Amino acid sequence: MKVATDWTDYTILSTANGEKLERIGGYTFLRPDPQVIWKTDEKIDCKVDAKYTRTENKSGEWSMSKRMPKSFIISRKNVKFHIEPMSFKHICLFPEQAVNWDIMTDLIKKAKRPIKVLNLFAYTGGASIECALAGASVTHVDAAKSMIDIAKINAKINNIDNIRFIQDDCKKFVEREIRRSNTYDAIIMDPPSFGRGPKGETWKIETDIYDFVKLCTKLLSDNRLFILINSYTTGLQPTVMANILNSTISDGKTECYEVGLPTKENGIVLPCGCSAIKIFKE
Repeated sequence: MKVATDWTDYTILSTANGEKLERIGGYTFLRPDPQVIWKTDEKIDCKVDAKYTRTENKSGEWSMSKRMPKSFIISRKNVKFHIEPMSFKHICLFPEQAVNWDIMTDLIKKAKRPIKVLNLFAYTGGASIECALAGASVTHVDAAKSMIDIAKINAKINNIDNIRFIQDDCKKFVEREIRRSNTYDAIIMDPPSFGRGPKGETWKIETDIYDFVKLCTKLLSDNRLFILINSYTTGLQPTVMANILNSTISDGKTECYEVGLPTKENGIVLPCGCSAIKIFKE
């Protein structure tokens, strides 16, 4: 497992009973986490600024303290990130992805040449921001306008102007780029377990990921640098994604791993999904 240990503005204070207690910036958050199946009789002993509670229809809602702002900014290694509680439990940031950001930005910097990055299912743009700051030109694609809007905020607060934002179904965008004979030196994808595009397109990772990765390989340039897949789907093991990369692309070296976050609890690391990366030329 690769663990994101270098956050100062983000900390997991405790985990138990299906929830995690986080300190984000100067505020405390209590959110459900499906990986937290261990239990404790101890009660949360601090005042929570934001708590997300599931409702009967499996959605949920936030309850906020009076001092909790609508949004605020945290940072890591001088990179700024917009934080905002969303209706579907997220906060506009997946801090465990810092381990992947470091791998990718290191490759981009060491390449010492112009690198074109395609970020698919790009959410609020953590990877896009990090790659752009490392010197790459980035194309950021997501089907949700609300996520694109927040990604643009992240670009603005980091004074970035080398990201192209595209709101589109990722598969349709890739197909068009293939027809246009466009290529990229690096491809990142963070597909959901299930999703719908802006025109009702459906996505189910177990049945669609292999064909999608195979399609994306047609966009890799002759001077390709890397392709990375991340997944939060429970039961989809790192080796599965490595096998997909190895069966669709013959060259390059593949590494796969869990990603996680440390906690303030003795011996507890929170698993947060898994990744696989194939590196071609450093």
